Amino acid sequence: MKPNILKVIDVYPYKRDENAIKFLLCLRKMTKVYGGQWRMIGGKIKENELAWQAALREFDEETQMRPNLFWCVPTLNTYFDFKRNEIMQIPAFAIEVDVKSEPILNDEHSEYKWIEIDQLKSYPIWPEQERIIKLIHQLISRDQIVTDWLIE
Repeated sequence: MKPNILKVIDVYPYKRDENAIKFLLCLRKMTKVYGGQWRMIGGKIKENELAWQAALREFDEETQMRPNLFWCVPTLNTYFDFKRNEIMQIPAFAIEVDVKSEPILNDEHSEYKWIEIDQLKSYPIWPEQERIIKLIHQLISRDQIVTDWLIE
């Protein structure tokens, strides 16, 4: 197996009001990698780019929204890529946007939805992504976002 090198990032955009926390899911265009799948924002880390910088860049490129709060989720999206014979460990970031914000999607996505946590089962997403969305929801709901995770 190849050594683990950070290659990609995941970004979980959300917004909240007094009633709910809603997560952004985007439907990948059929002509793109992961075509036809509902996903969070993701992308590759460029050479000489830090993971958090890649997360912010990909978020901007794919949604054109502005973050109100940007933080590193204290976990990794981990899975085995059998085609490459690699264990993938992907840093996860969360971005809160204004409750009135709506994304302007780039050419990677055909549509989007804001969903609440109880709607997750209606969207076939990868198990690790579902786990991370639930973790983010828990941390927000319990007001447990630690200042050390915040990215200025």
